[in-house]
Amino acid sequence: MSEDHVPPQQPIPEAHPGERANRRPRSLDPLELGFTPRKPVPWLAPLLLISTGLRTLLAMLFGAYLDKRELQNAFGDGTFRQVGPDGGLWLDYVADLGDGFDATYSVAYLLAQPELTVDGHRLPRAQTLVMGGDQVYPSAAYAAYEDRCKGPYQAALPVPPPEQPTIFAVPGNHDWYDGLTAFLRLFVRSRDRNFAGWATGQSRSYFATELPAGWWLLGLDDQSGSYLDDPQLAYFDEVARKLTPGSKVILAVPAPTWVKAADHPTAYDSIDYFIRTIIAPTGAQVRLLISGDLHHYARYTGPERQLITCGGGGAYLYPTHTLPERLEVPPRDTLSRRASRTREYDLAARFPEKTRSRRYGWGIFARLPLRNPGFTTLLGILHTLLMLAMAGVTTHRAGATEQRLLSVPLVIMFLVTMLSAVFFAKPPGAEGKRHARHWILGVSHGLGHVALAAAGTWLWLALPFYDWPWPLPLAAAAVLYGPVIGLVASQLVALYLLVAGAFGVNVNELFAGQGIEDSKAFLRIRIDPDGTLTIYPIALDRVSHAWQLNPDQSPTASWLTPQRPLHPRLAEPPIVLR
Repeated sequence: MSEDHVPPQQPIPEAHPGERANRRPRSLDPLELGFTPRKPVPWLAPLLLISTGLRTLLAMLFGAYLDKRELQNAFGDGTFRQVGPDGGLWLDYVADLGDGFDATYSVAYLLAQPELTVDGHRLPRAQTLVMGGDQVYPSAAYAAYEDRCKGPYQAALPVPPPEQPTIFAVPGNHDWYDGLTAFLRLFVRSRDRNFAGWATGQSRSYFATELPAGWWLLGLDDQSGSYLDDPQLAYFDEVARKLTPGSKVILAVPAPTWVKAADHPTAYDSIDYFIRTIIAPTGAQVRLLISGDLHHYARYTGPERQLITCGGGGAYLYPTHTLPERLEVPPRDTLSRRASRTREYDLAARFPEKTRSRRYGWGIFARLPLRNPGFTTLLGILHTLLMLAMAGVTTHRAGATEQRLLSVPLVIMFLVTMLSAVFFAKPPGAEGKRHARHWILGVSHGLGHVALAAAGTWLWLALPFYDWPWPLPLAAAAVLYGPVIGLVASQLVALYLLVAGAFGVNVNELFAGQGIEDSKAFLRIRIDPDGTLTIYPIALDRVSHAWQLNPDQSPTASWLTPQRPLHPRLAEPPIVLR
């Protein structure tokens, strides 16, 4: 058809910006979804361990130089108000969500549904969603946010529903790895103030929101546990002018420092400083502290407030059987001379349950090599080099001079093995004190690998491969010995992690190495017009691993549905605060 015959009213596709974004996908292809669903992060992958360690080191060394919070003083400084049409409010809290697609989307899918029926309770979709930190793993790259966080939530709630829900977010330590650049781009902006089907409500990396019946929600940004900056304190000073003795405060913080203070006494100092200098002078009461960072659900109850950890939004499971049964908050051994009066809090509930959490720990033997093939390969390479060094020294065919030369790589490999094991037990710069148990377990772990290498060397020398002409012995060791010893060494590491975890050492690695996607949780909170606040801790025992296109073509319907229905339940009976 010639150009003269083109109908004058024919629309040009490019003239409709956002058409592709609003179009429902016709397949599970990333080009149709607009993002690439990612597998869970293999936390013990060698390159990831190195890069994460470097990011943590850079954050420690240059965090103050990357800190953009001082610049946020030029941003908007207003507070917000969230009230539902009935004068009350439904509010969701989710944290630690940007990991593998299956777990992250399972939670996002539940959050986005118009209504959930959980243990007989009908819970409508919340008008406010709070993301409590670590919205992406392992780094804060913008592409990672798109694939691991925004993309799954876009698929769960493609466009805003009629009630126009709002989202607020608190940055966690992983959000801080790029100095908040990507975080601010997603959640704090003046144009296109939407995150999937939620409107972005905040103007800084921290926020204050007035809720119904005298409740307030305050979200803090303490730069990965470093400190609260002056512009942030000045912002909350202005917020405090609106608080009264009848006000009740929900404080959303990046990490449950009330738990971490048991091993790191100064961890709670920033929150305590904020409460006693900003909130306490107004006469308002902090009734609820919530955080993520530890990937489970746990609630401590005390005389004046509830302390809730709910980091079950998608990241690997963190154990609950190691939690202390009682906490002193603030801890008595804090170095702060003006700390608040210490109060005791008892562990009232946890998910997964203690026995189930302990059983999860035993899964390390099967899951470690399965989830972390790169780590198993690295162990195979190190043990192969250690075996070759031992074999070169123990063989009797070398002369005295050669023997001394061959002993050099053996000493080097021995030192590498021992130092790696000791640093694995307690990496330099890690939070908390280094106790004798870290040294004992680390050295024992290293000696275990040396003993395994000695046994492997004895077996290898008994086989004919070592007598083959060079370089065939090296090729045989790489092809035959390496994979087998790598698998055996991974079981030795698994045994070490299980034993060390019983003594409170490498507990995170015990579960990070497994990458358990099940046992997820989030909070659905109801504030009634009369001021009664009810917390529904929603638990999901099993996430979905099989998805299908949703035949429902309504704009707000989730793009994907689980092939088998999800079965949320309450982690404990509803908690009521008045």
